[in-house]
Amino acid sequence: MGSFHLAEINIARLKAPIDHPTISGFVAALEPVNALADASPGFVWRLVGEAGDATDIRPFDDPNMLINMSVWESLEALAGFVYRQPLHSGIMRRRNEFFTRPEVFLALWWIPAGHRPTVVEGLERLDILRREGPTPRAFTFRNPFAAPDGGSAEPVLEDCA
Repeated sequence: MGSFHLAEINIARLKAPIDHPTISGFVAALEPVNALADASPGFVWRLVGEAGDATDIRPFDDPNMLINMSVWESLEALAGFVYRQPLHSGIMRRRNEFFTRPEVFLALWWIPAGHRPTVVEGLERLDILRREGPTPRAFTFRNPFAAPDGGSAEPVLEDCA
């Protein structure tokens, strides 16, 4: 484990309120997907509200906008969960049933090990990515940057939810 960890934020807008029947497949997957994340190699932390997930954390005026944040030991650990965990990748394949996404919906950045990013910090990283494109301050799976203490930063070519 290095002296830096990878933080990630992703946002999306539900196509209907979270209690609407058309969103039920997403809601049903929340607990098992989060449990898999928690048990995945390299997982460090995830944003959790009173509901046990992040669905009740609403930093936007739009009540259908959702936020997710997590911290991982490495880019490889996060990519392994996102793209190679069948339950998660299955929900990702169905994301168009549940969500619309803003143009910039995911940002990755390196943080000192032990730091827990705030929602404000995550939203700032999305804004940096939106304004500047991928930089060491905010990047994507397709255009990653190595941690400040070195390490690999091989692109992950899949599209991320």
